[in-house]
Amino acid sequence: MEGLEVTVLLGLTILAGTLLAPRIRVALPLVLVVFGLLLGFVPALREVQLPPETVLLLFLPVMLFWESLTTSLRSIRRDFRYILPMSTLLVVASAFAVAGVGVLLGMPWEIALILGAAVAPPDATAVAALGRLLPRRTFMKLKAESLTNDGTALVLYAIAISLAVGGDVTPWSITWTLLVSYVGGVLAGAVIAALAYLLLRRATRTAVINVTLLLVPFTAFLLAEIMHASGVLAVVVAGLVIAYVSPRITTASSRRQSEAAFPFGVYLLNGALFVLIGLEVQYVVHEISAAAVGRLVLTTLAVWVALLVVRYVFQLLNVPFQRQTGPRPPRGLRSRMRLVSTVAGMRGAVSLAIALSVPAGIGGAGRDEIVVVTAGVILLSLLVQGPLLPAVVRWANPPTDTAEIQEYELAERTISGAALAALDDLALEHGIGQEVLDRVRSEGYTMLEYANARALAREQAVVDAEASALDAMLDEPDPYDGAGVEMVDADAAGSGGSLQIIATSTAVDLAQRSPLIRHEEHTRLKLALLDRKREVLLGLRRSGAVDDMVVRRISARLDLEQVRLQGIEEFD
Repeated sequence: MEGLEVTVLLGLTILAGTLLAPRIRVALPLVLVVFGLLLGFVPALREVQLPPETVLLLFLPVMLFWESLTTSLRSIRRDFRYILPMSTLLVVASAFAVAGVGVLLGMPWEIALILGAAVAPPDATAVAALGRLLPRRTFMKLKAESLTNDGTALVLYAIAISLAVGGDVTPWSITWTLLVSYVGGVLAGAVIAALAYLLLRRATRTAVINVTLLLVPFTAFLLAEIMHASGVLAVVVAGLVIAYVSPRITTASSRRQSEAAFPFGVYLLNGALFVLIGLEVQYVVHEISAAAVGRLVLTTLAVWVALLVVRYVFQLLNVPFQRQTGPRPPRGLRSRMRLVSTVAGMRGAVSLAIALSVPAGIGGAGRDEIVVVTAGVILLSLLVQGPLLPAVVRWANPPTDTAEIQEYELAERTISGAALAALDDLALEHGIGQEVLDRVRSEGYTMLEYANARALAREQAVVDAEASALDAMLDEPDPYDGAGVEMVDADAAGSGGSLQIIATSTAVDLAQRSPLIRHEEHTRLKLALLDRKREVLLGLRRSGAVDDMVVRRISARLDLEQVRLQGIEEFD
């Protein structure tokens, strides 16, 4: 099929999946994989191939860059002792376990090790697409692990290919490959991020800023490839650095544009990838002989089960080396959450790209077997673990995590209070009239009251829910229920609180201050307040009081307000 026909077909399939998935209450990636499998029954469509360089050089940089931008640095620092062994030692253990299974089922050792390297790493895009139901901290740990484990898998893949072609592999060569891959990847990502920082500091136009950001993942990947280092790790490092410095080197309008464009682009790439995975499974299944189908199906099931078992056992063995922060959860809950993390470790794009990258002459039919088993493991991950994950999360019954909500409320109240405290100084600095100053002060106190009332309403709702649960458990009615205790309505409290500032000044000669001048002063003062709020918000992030994701949410709201004040012309 021609490229245009394939593009239209992929677009229509993604559209159909987007319309159907909410109606049948199934995750979109699962629907798209099934659509790909169904399309694969058409011989002409089955010939649509997924070149590995397309995934590695076009799909992955953009998707990994966006996942890095939306990953919490504080979560990585906090759980680093969990993430590091899971993204390195677990990948190695999984690869060798899979290789052992492959050898037991008749695969040559070298082919089995290549297969192990392909299926060992859970995939960041699959985790992001299907892991949103997880508790926030578990999701961030799994996401960070999936962003960094691809480098380990690719190093293992290179070693396995050297063994398969009869290359000289020594402990020194393995150590050198690991060092170049990790250190080179980190350096490449840091260098590109530093260059982007220097350029973006001087850029003010939205188009220049966002074109530069779009080039960052591809340039980082390219530089790492030139250095024979990990391109995946380079993209991740560049994304994490850009995410941290972005508020200081980009504008509100450029951030709003990129916040709209990047998620949509990643959505389309993800959708196309899942459809193509379904087509690829159909292709490789039709390419192998009927006599080998039974053995490869058995191998696929055995490899999939081995990956789940190794992941669970590794988490169990890794517990003594973890540093516990905060109150220690009950033992039963810890065991259940390990099972949740095991089910959530799904395979995806990187595994398929590694399998497709295997040279055609490796081990006779070895390449076809690797592709078949890898595609089967991906399919089982998406179609079995994906639908099973919500049920496992409900069974695990993790406690409700309100930390992000509390931090959001803390940050909102802190930046609003700081802005009000600096209001008089900012008005004096910018030459603001008393009427405008009083108007902005009234707006600020109203918003602060709303934030306080919303926090009180949430806390009261938690107390009421706990009381209701206790009443249900004791099966006794509350004699004081409804006796003068009234639920706080956040919206009502926010719109009409007890504190009202209605300030006017007779000292200002309104005849000399036209509506245009008052509007200009109001805009100027509001923009100064937004700058003050951002400074306080970034200070909260530096101190660790609030999470990066909370900062991102509040920054998006502040950016929208700034765009509204400055007008659509400047946004364009």
